[in-house]
Amino acid sequence: MEAMETRIAVIGIIVEDMASVPKLNALLHDYSQYVIGRMGLPYQKRGVHIISVAIDAPQDAISALSGGIGRLNGISVKTAYSNVVSQS
Repeated sequence: MEAMETRIAVIGIIVEDMASVPKLNALLHDYSQYVIGRMGLPYQKRGVHIISVAIDAPQDAISALSGGIGRLNGISVKTAYSNVVSQS
């Protein structure tokens, strides 16, 4: 079995449209094998939810997840990558 190169990243998500949450959760579930941890904060004062997801995955999986999230209505996403690369 060939080792796969992975990167650590944090995906920052701001949810403004709660109707998109089921699709967001489905995407995160599809990539759950790579998720290190997830933290969600409801910000009642501004009517948004802030989610951060730590992930250790191949570059293409991180990009696909982030891109899929970015296509959801009322959701903004940004990804920050670590310079740490590992073989898994």
